[in-house]
Amino acid sequence: MTGTVYLVGAGPGAADLLTLRAARLLAEADLVLHDALVTDEVLALAPRARRLAVGKRAGRPSTDQAVINRLLVRAARHHRVIVRLKGGDPMLFGRAQEEIDALRAAGVPHEVVPGVSAGFAAAAEIAQSLTHRRLSRSVAFVTPALARGAEADDSWADAAAAADTAVVYMGKAEAVRIRDALIARGVPARRPAVLVEGASRGGIVAGGSLGSLEALAGRAGDGPALLLIGEAFARAAADHAAAADEGDAARSA
Repeated sequence: MTGTVYLVGAGPGAADLLTLRAARLLAEADLVLHDALVTDEVLALAPRARRLAVGKRAGRPSTDQAVINRLLVRAARHHRVIVRLKGGDPMLFGRAQEEIDALRAAGVPHEVVPGVSAGFAAAAEIAQSLTHRRLSRSVAFVTPALARGAEADDSWADAAAAADTAVVYMGKAEAVRIRDALIARGVPARRPAVLVEGASRGGIVAGGSLGSLEALAGRAGDGPALLLIGEAFARAAADHAAAADEGDAARSA
């Protein structure tokens, strides 16, 4: 048997944000290889499938990418519908190309099903557009995270500094590095910044400025978070900063 491998975007967490195609494929799946951040609510849409966790989390034991590639190729010999379920959208910081290349080299049929990226979900969470005709006509999606064994590289900061709006993935633990790299490239420390953790699932939102990124990261929990930086977020940053101050004052009273 030569099955088809579907690289499916699981979105930011809420199951009802999946596309209809993604939900249909999960219902038909024989095998689901899923990321660590895929929620139980989403996995429940694949009731007949065998599920295999192959996720990666920073600083935690994880499945090597080469192993995942081999599993996908091997699975196509035994199953008709294989879903490689990735958080957000497979084609943005999801290492999809490595899996696509492995499947292509092995002659395995494959398709990509887009999902809602966490960056868009974070913007929706704070009800603030990533773009604005007067404030933001360019958006950079960046991450300071490095591949294992890669040399230090801050080219992501060049792109983030040049754009009106920067959406920083996997940056919570690198808040100080992000702050310093952007300020060194001329981005004002007062530029509005918002941290969103658990977008689409009623998570944590903290607002402030680029200069206060370390403090914003300190307000977050242990879940995945995004940093939104730009003048377009001025109102959201101010509103959430004020709400945090009120909460601190109430707790100390």
